[in-house]
Amino acid sequence: MPYSLIRLERDAENARLALVTLARPQVKNAINKAMVGELHRAFDELREDSSLGCVILTGEGDDFAAGADIAELRDRKALESLAAINSALFNKIEHFPAPVIAAIRGFALGGGCELSLACDLRLGGESARMGQPEVNLGIIPAAGGTQRLPRVVGLGRAKELVLTGAIVDAAEAYRIGLLNRVVPDAQLMAEARKLALTILKKGPLAIRMAKAALNQSARTGLESGLAFESAAQALLFESADKQQRMTDFLERKK
Repeated sequence: MPYSLIRLERDAENARLALVTLARPQVKNAINKAMVGELHRAFDELREDSSLGCVILTGEGDDFAAGADIAELRDRKALESLAAINSALFNKIEHFPAPVIAAIRGFALGGGCELSLACDLRLGGESARMGQPEVNLGIIPAAGGTQRLPRVVGLGRAKELVLTGAIVDAAEAYRIGLLNRVVPDAQLMAEARKLALTILKKGPLAIRMAKAALNQSARTGLESGLAFESAAQALLFESADKQQRMTDFLERKK
């Protein structure tokens, strides 16, 4: 089935890099159920390609995603909230084997901000505006915002953003750690691609194990995390890629 609310493309020069674009610019890429369904399908399709090394996630037009579709949210009841419609998708993205880079211009609010938090790295254009303003609508960030945001910016900053519903500009988002980097809007996609290509030069299995271990650190105690780290390293020590890369390094050193 073709996609109508997103676009899924491969980089013209490196097929190991995929680009996923939210494509509802007429409503600032608001995330509705249909878009969630297409994003599930896109990431399931990408997961089947073991050669895939990185994904860039962005929005068409002037915005990343201004939030969830309010018209749909207004009619949702308790059971639909418990179904975790958006949260399940964002979990899938967070645990996607390859790194996912969010390239953000314009608004990344509410569900759009939560979507970016599920990504591994966040690059912002100078126009980026980010926040969790759900309390203005009588609800809370419930697709990971109250859990991932404190892990990224710290509990105090997260409480300030969530409890006030504040929207911060790109400079402030960078200052508090919500963005990894800020670049001019015109350079955003080029810089995101440059970062992705840097990752693609590294050991592919090592990148996947590093992402998994880093994710584990946010969910377990130190001892469990260290055990996971050691197990991941043991797998890498037996890999052909590790053997070849270390051999090449020693040959260059000679």
